[in-house]
Amino acid sequence: MEVEASEQCGNFEVNFTGKSIVRAANPSLPGPHILTLSNLDLLSGRFPVTYFYFYRKPLVSNFTPSTIVDILKSSLSETLNNFYPFAGRIVQNPTTCEPEIICDNNGALIVEAEANIRLKDIDFYNLNQTLEGKLVSINPNFPLQIQVTTYTCGGISITFTFDHALGDASAFGKFLVSWSEVAQKKPISCIPDHSRNLRARFPPSYHPSLDQTFVKCTMEEITNIPTTRIRLKRLYHIDASSINTLQKLACVDGNKRTKIEAFSAYVWKVMVNAIDQSQHSKCKMGWLVDGRARMCKNGDKNFMSNYIGNVLSLAFAEADVIKIEQGSICEVANNVHEAISKVTNQNHFLDLIDWIECNRPGLMLSRVVLGRGGPALVLSSGRRFPVAEVDFGFGSPVLGTVCSTIERIGVAYLNQRPSARDDGSWTVSAILWPELAAAFESDSIFQPMSASHLQLC
Repeated sequence: MEVEASEQCGNFEVNFTGKSIVRAANPSLPGPHILTLSNLDLLSGRFPVTYFYFYRKPLVSNFTPSTIVDILKSSLSETLNNFYPFAGRIVQNPTTCEPEIICDNNGALIVEAEANIRLKDIDFYNLNQTLEGKLVSINPNFPLQIQVTTYTCGGISITFTFDHALGDASAFGKFLVSWSEVAQKKPISCIPDHSRNLRARFPPSYHPSLDQTFVKCTMEEITNIPTTRIRLKRLYHIDASSINTLQKLACVDGNKRTKIEAFSAYVWKVMVNAIDQSQHSKCKMGWLVDGRARMCKNGDKNFMSNYIGNVLSLAFAEADVIKIEQGSICEVANNVHEAISKVTNQNHFLDLIDWIECNRPGLMLSRVVLGRGGPALVLSSGRRFPVAEVDFGFGSPVLGTVCSTIERIGVAYLNQRPSARDDGSWTVSAILWPELAAAFESDSIFQPMSASHLQLC
């Protein structure tokens, strides 16, 4: 067992006690083979995405830290039989200069660690201090890595870090649910589709507006993103009552708006108060949109429900700062609805696949994500992402959400997930600039996450 030195920040120390590699026990496809990425995988790019879950001390005494790790390892090995690309390696093809997955059962990395504090003493609000270097460590040789950390109270945290080339939130959610089902000795509910068959039409064609939204770029442009102040990583609790109130405000005059559309309207209005209006007269919001239900075949919206990979696009809207500031929640929610509606259709995703085909090879990103075009915020909704369901046999989590270790980004991000309390409340992780964080925390809707929100004290 390899033992490493402690990482320390303030009174929170984590001692790394071991590492191991878990491979698929019996991969469903024999022998090494190459899985070519789809065009939408290439657009999503390669960067680490981390989901982290916290669990109370198991009620059953035979769930010791060592037995929990053994359960996770054995059930992961079985789960990787079906999710075999997650045990592969991602390398650059020397001919195309594009990444591809080598399905050779190289394995997933599990890191074991011990913390010197109780679960309820964690600073759940300040993710910069809590996660980086303690609960999340990145090894580029493994596209899937897991850290299991135990606390002095007997509580546990599990962080799952995925390379985005493996998939998006929907794909990772299917993987986590399948893993927890295997751990509980239940039949898995998802038979994963690893076809990566989202190919361009021939000849490719697309709407010219995509040239205004997405751009081919270089690694130098990515590493030199101009907006360097978007570095605060925060975690918030949003009460169900606040969400319901916002939706009521957005649904006046006979409009029917979703909770996310109403919440987006509120966020947009708050954001304009955190912008230097002497420098910027306009601002943007964006929304990540899952295309699985839009890429249906013969009207079957479940046709791609088990597709493992990336099926994401971005909807964007730009508006005058003054118009957003003076508009009602209902009026701004109408703008949100209109923007999202433009990309929630099959034609948009087919056009996007073709746009990528016309710009290969090379790196491609949204212009806004590159920090071009002024202040902007992107919202990702994960209302179907599994939280309470991620139970490996020792209880449901008290918290499950997403974070990122990216250091340079050109746009603020909010990631919404359902609360583990299952009472309609939300957990929202954020990457913000300081004035925007202050604006969100100026009223009672964005509540800094605490142990009391998680019912730990």
